Amino acid sequence: MALIGYGLAGSVFHAPLIAATEGLALDTVVTSNPERQAQARAEFGDELRFAATADELWDRADELDLVVIASPNKTHVALATAALKAGLPVVVDKPIAGTAAEARELAALADDRGLLLSVFQNRRWDNDFRTLQKLVADGELGDVWRFESRFERWRPQPKGGWRESGDPEEIGGLLYDLGSHVVDQALVLFGPAKSVYAESDIRRPGAAADDDTFIAITHASGVRSHLYVSATTAQLGPRFRTLGSTAGYVKYGLDPQEAALREGDRPSGEQPSGEGAWGVEPESMWGRVGSGESPQTGGGTPVETLPGDYPAYYAAVAAALRGTGTNPVSAYEAAAALDVLEAARRSARDSVTVIV
Repeated sequence: MALIGYGLAGSVFHAPLIAATEGLALDTVVTSNPERQAQARAEFGDELRFAATADELWDRADELDLVVIASPNKTHVALATAALKAGLPVVVDKPIAGTAAEARELAALADDRGLLLSVFQNRRWDNDFRTLQKLVADGELGDVWRFESRFERWRPQPKGGWRESGDPEEIGGLLYDLGSHVVDQALVLFGPAKSVYAESDIRRPGAAADDDTFIAITHASGVRSHLYVSATTAQLGPRFRTLGSTAGYVKYGLDPQEAALREGDRPSGEQPSGEGAWGVEPESMWGRVGSGESPQTGGGTPVETLPGDYPAYYAAVAAALRGTGTNPVSAYEAAAALDVLEAARRSARDSVTVIV
């Protein structure tokens, strides 16, 4: 495996998950930053190789089985194109591209070359999402009518950097960052979008990209999804509030895997933070299922949260590469989510509902 980029995505998510996957080996990291090289070498050993630019990979493509692109959003399309043309399967961090059209062009190129092209939508393996998927599949909520999903933070001061840049070429802002996750989850749960309405604001002084966005999706199935992504939420709402014909499911708090990875915990091996089994949260964080009751006052029945399982993504990629499994997240699925994100951007700009 070669990993392009060793910032947040590369060092916190991709490299540790690759290293934890049986049959995968991190061979090369593309970064010219000496501090990041030292960080990677300290964790993965002196045998790890480095390249200053991605172009160095294409000259030895026959030595690699997969390229993972974890560089800034604006580089995704060009790097994925180059990797596929070099004959290499590719994993791209979300969002795969700035437009659905670009995503479908990449998908067509991969199909033409007979190569795997997968998108890292890791939050399909969040603990709460896995639990909600099972509740819906088992009919525990009846017919779902409304799905509320919140990915909210309280960050009153902008951090800066390309993720908060107002330059359209950077593909920054929360709509394409956290919005990529909540939209993907809604489509996985309830199917294609029929129409989209959105509100998007820049709230914080000095901010240049959207930091408080709401997306409403009407699915072809009839379910309505209300999705919130924000860096300006002083009081956090429930992560999920899913309402059906017989019961609802309310869940607070975030999946623990990102925090664990940031603290240096790994899916296999020692847990420096002292936490328990990977992806498992305490009973006090479990969501509740019920009807006519308030979960905040103890109403409803606690439902054990399934463990989060980010390692399952790369295990599925490995199986797909060996021909024993399927692509866990295709570029066509990512394109469908980008259709919604583009519609949301247009809706917020023009104050209209957009038919997808």
